[in-house]
Amino acid sequence: MFAFSQGRVAHAQAPETVVADPTGRRPLGEADAVDIWIARWLRVRRKELVARYGCDPRRLYEIWEEKRLAGSRDKARALFAERYPSLVDRIDYGLHRRVPRGVPDKLQPGLFDSIEMLGRAKR
Repeated sequence: MFAFSQGRVAHAQAPETVVADPTGRRPLGEADAVDIWIARWLRVRRKELVARYGCDPRRLYEIWEEKRLAGSRDKARALFAERYPSLVDRIDYGLHRRVPRGVPDKLQPGLFDSIEMLGRAKR
């Protein structure tokens, strides 16, 4: 990461932005899961987490839905309260909720029925 200040370029790297080697993938452990939960609550972007841990984004969602490493959220919550006590009351500690992409079949046709009726009545 580069910081631009008064026309000068300075190389600055945050301590949290450790990039894993993509070829040296390893399975995520419980300590990683706790860190991923805390990063979620601190609003670290998913792209940065994928780069940091060198994993597929689906592995992050498996952790956030507690399909893998169940119980890591409770440990992360306790650690988060210890590290960031001023943010505890501002965080949603819930699981990731999937949003369905498809439109229900019954919803779409009924949406435009009233418009067609109005168009026929004016003729």
